Amino acid sequence: MVDSIAWYNVNAETVVARYEEVKSEAVHDWLQDLLPRKSASVLDIGAGSGRDAAWLAANGHDVVAVEPSASMRAAAAALHGNPAINWFDDRLPTLGEISRSGLSFDLILLSAVWMHVPESDRPRAFRKMINLLRPGGVVAITLRRGPADLGRGFFPVSPEEIEALARDHGAFVERHTEAMDLLGRDDVRWIQMAIRLPDDGTGALPLLRHIILNDDKSSTYKLALLRTLSRVADGAAGFARHCDDDHVAVPLGLISLTWIRLFKPLLSAGFPQNPSNVGLRHLGFVKEAYRKLADVSHLELRVGTRFSGELSGVLHQALKDAAYTIEKMPATYVTFQGGGQVFPVTRFGSLPRPSSIHLDQAYLYSFGEMLIPRHLWRALQRFGVWIEPAIVAEWSRLIRSYASRRGTRVDDNVLAAAMTWDEPDRDVRLARERALEMSAHGNLYCVWSGRRLDQKNLDVDHCLPWIAWPCGDLWNLMPTHRAVNQHEKRARLPGDRLLRSAQDRVLDWWGSAYVDSMPTISDRFWLEANSSLPAIRTRKGTLGDIFDAVCLQRIRLKHDQQVPEWVGEKYF
Repeated sequence: MVDSIAWYNVNAETVVARYEEVKSEAVHDWLQDLLPRKSASVLDIGAGSGRDAAWLAANGHDVVAVEPSASMRAAAAALHGNPAINWFDDRLPTLGEISRSGLSFDLILLSAVWMHVPESDRPRAFRKMINLLRPGGVVAITLRRGPADLGRGFFPVSPEEIEALARDHGAFVERHTEAMDLLGRDDVRWIQMAIRLPDDGTGALPLLRHIILNDDKSSTYKLALLRTLSRVADGAAGFARHCDDDHVAVPLGLISLTWIRLFKPLLSAGFPQNPSNVGLRHLGFVKEAYRKLADVSHLELRVGTRFSGELSGVLHQALKDAAYTIEKMPATYVTFQGGGQVFPVTRFGSLPRPSSIHLDQAYLYSFGEMLIPRHLWRALQRFGVWIEPAIVAEWSRLIRSYASRRGTRVDDNVLAAAMTWDEPDRDVRLARERALEMSAHGNLYCVWSGRRLDQKNLDVDHCLPWIAWPCGDLWNLMPTHRAVNQHEKRARLPGDRLLRSAQDRVLDWWGSAYVDSMPTISDRFWLEANSSLPAIRTRKGTLGDIFDAVCLQRIRLKHDQQVPEWVGEKYF
């Protein structure tokens, strides 16, 4: 596929005009009854002129359009400006940008693209697509049968190859048809294939169900590790390093931090974590350092917090103790059915005790990293909203059984409170302070309506609603007119057109309020964005990169959690 990009860059104008001669409805008539019936997330790989992406967006779908040719991508974006289309420079077989986004799709369209993928790259390319597909989703592939075109980098294709790849990945071919070429080329025909994924197709869900429900447990450690990874996948996926096709690496310090944060309310309430009658003495990570954190709220143990003086050394040692316990216990004993660790750990040597610490990406990686199988990582991202309650239920059951062996009863209300994943209260103070400073100079505007704001009508809105995804990061806090926030948007996602129409105002707000402010505020803004938004390309890319990542996170919340939208048509 790479060899053909130069050709498309040179010939983009001619190719775009040719593609636009025929309608998507005609090209994909074979697929019409298999398309999602309601608004869905769609990935158009090799989107070309944008014709199909625009057709799908016009039918109410959220479309991520991938096109590696810069000339084609620019022409397509100019020709089809629907804000429901999100354009990306990405390509098979890696699909690196899209894989990092955390998105999954109901439909993946690969129209006239497969012949550009070298045969040696196709197993990897197919695995990438299947990993991005939702259970029940469809990959629609059209295969070109016709004369070779060396300039465009064509390779031989066959439906038998697709059928074999589908079988290898737990999918099946639901439809296989052939059609003539609609551009009038008598020597070209098209094979049209729809591949359906009946489950997640990876074995991730059965493995997770086994660990949660059936695996032998001498303590709650295995469940704690799974819940820790679920929390990281949901709230700090930006810190994951996509190291190869099969694994992502997560900083061991972040896992340790989240582990302590999960255990702290449970241990403070005295809930047993193993069947022993000796209390905390059999919990390997509960040493002197952990006990010295008694006065530190678990809510302070989060990315971005700074610690200095004696407390920094105490937390550093507590994280080391937790990392050791995690490595030697659950990471060692959670294994595949045929043997081998599911979550291997790599340590990076001894760590001297620092005089101060900042819970940022570099520090959290200094402890080492844990490899997470990519199919499990994606399952935790996609289904965490359902997986985590199952973990909590089993963890609570174990606690009750341990308490019963000791002849004690568990107060279910207290246990439920200790099991709840808390975020700090909706702290919008900094965003409000910056907004009031800007309003005093008359240059603050509602990001949704464009109306001028002052202290009487100012509200601070969570762009992606707190009730669906409790994120108080600076990038998610927007100045909004009180009437718009309280009576129109409320706890809903901004629609795609509305969000895109507000882009300039959002970027102006981020720049003026945070990035061009004091270095501590700017650094916090970038750290939070890189932690919670997994699609940002570099640590300090551009504000446009962050905005694109917000758009992708909006799609994820809409389709993974069915969060309702606010269209706000009168504002664009």
